[in-house]
Amino acid sequence: MRIRSLILSLSILLLFSACGPSVKKDDAHSSSVNIKNKSGVASSLYVQHSEWKGVRYRYGGLSKKGVDCSGFVYLTFKSDFDIVLPRTTKGQAKEGKSVKRSKLRPGDLVFFKTSRKVRHVGIYIEDDKFLHASTSKGVMIS
Repeated sequence: MRIRSLILSLSILLLFSACGPSVKKDDAHSSSVNIKNKSGVASSLYVQHSEWKGVRYRYGGLSKKGVDCSGFVYLTFKSDFDIVLPRTTKGQAKEGKSVKRSKLRPGDLVFFKTSRKVRHVGIYIEDDKFLHASTSKGVMIS
């Protein structure tokens, strides 16, 4: 299984400072992130899980009535981190850079193939856990 990770431009000051300037859409994809407060990102992702847990998978979905994997990633980054990613798995995979599995950090995107042509995406939390919208179980942590 080949895993790629996406590291996005995100600073702790922007995440946790109410006084900080907004992240521009163009800047959100331009450089890698140096997240020092990994537990803050992981905590945000656990909260997102509690709010979306069990929402069923629906191809093309973007709501709690049903969501697909890339839609869930898109919505999570937009709402939790004020970062607008491409809507599709293919588009999301083109952003950022690949890192080794051992170098994954909270908030990194994890990509893998579920079949010859189908790709799946989730968000790395910590300790080999990632948040995603499973086709069989809906939004969950694996």
